Amino acid sequence: MGWTDRLKLRTAAALVAGGLGVSLLLAPAASAAGRPAAAAPCVKTDAACAEWVPLGKEGARSMVYRTFPLTRPNPQIRRAVIMVHGTLRNADHYFTTATGAAFLAGALNDTLVIAPAFHSAQGACKDALQPNEVSWSCGGDSWRSGGVSASHPTLTSFDFVDEMLRKLADKRVFPNMARIVVAGHSAGGQFVSRYEMANRVHEGLGVPVTYVVANPSSYAWPDPSRPLPVGDAAPSAAATAWDSETLHAAFSYGAFAGAASTPDYDRWPYGWEHRTGYAAALSDDQLRANLAGRPTTYLFGQVDTLPLGGFDGSPSAMAQGPTRRARGEAFIKYLNERLGGKARALIVPECGHNDRCVFTTDTVLPVLFPAP
Repeated sequence: MGWTDRLKLRTAAALVAGGLGVSLLLAPAASAAGRPAAAAPCVKTDAACAEWVPLGKEGARSMVYRTFPLTRPNPQIRRAVIMVHGTLRNADHYFTTATGAAFLAGALNDTLVIAPAFHSAQGACKDALQPNEVSWSCGGDSWRSGGVSASHPTLTSFDFVDEMLRKLADKRVFPNMARIVVAGHSAGGQFVSRYEMANRVHEGLGVPVTYVVANPSSYAWPDPSRPLPVGDAAPSAAATAWDSETLHAAFSYGAFAGAASTPDYDRWPYGWEHRTGYAAALSDDQLRANLAGRPTTYLFGQVDTLPLGGFDGSPSAMAQGPTRRARGEAFIKYLNERLGGKARALIVPECGHNDRCVFTTDTVLPVLFPAP
């Protein structure tokens, strides 16, 4: 499919996700033999498509956008996608991206798309919270690495996704649920990469879960080694990596030369030392087994080689490589070759640090919406 055709499809997806022509494009087919027609997905970013998810035992709650209710029995749902937003806490934008991708994949009517909102009224964040709404951390790495809530210290951000997964796996509500995907881009990609290795519900849900990590700025490295600044991790090579749609693999690993000046480079969430929040309850062996064994696909934009879009330029992040793409390619090679992982990686052609370009590309749609 050429770029013009892809642009036309993405425009149609944006119209659908924005609510234009929804009654025509998303109207359920007429029922046969007198059976009730299937419900139509809700794709607007307003109260009609929002729902509260109760958390903990003190009446706390957090909001999600969703295409179908989370508590109403729905046998037409066969898969679900949880799409985690980026650092701007713009769940509405990511809901639009995810529903547009579902439209392109022909999956809107049998997929429950969810975009959780990690709102915060802490520090510089000024989200207008509703009564009993959890306030997550503002900025930093806490919310994206399973840190505790700013308003409810017994809750972590990973608990929020745990609860959504338990709801989706409830066969009394979704009897035909066959696949669940947890995906995120940028800061959301950081969230998913750490949630994948740390969550404690994966094996007990009874429904297969896969993870999609797109263009994060950093990873939680499993040991103190780091990519050496040679080969494809050399700054000059990483800066021109955009010229290739092929996954780079010329990476070597060793002791981090800047450890003396950056003594915290291996602390959580950049490494596994001194873990806090949700991940503190797991051992290194548990994290290692989860990281290597859980099915995850990593997506790297072909031209995501510039320090844009909230790029993490801290010394701890720069220890992992000079660009997002180089960091991801080096991490994948280490994971698969050193830890025996089976993670999949895709270079997304022509995309930079842009969630809509990445998640609406032909090769990515089957990853987000796998066959039930």
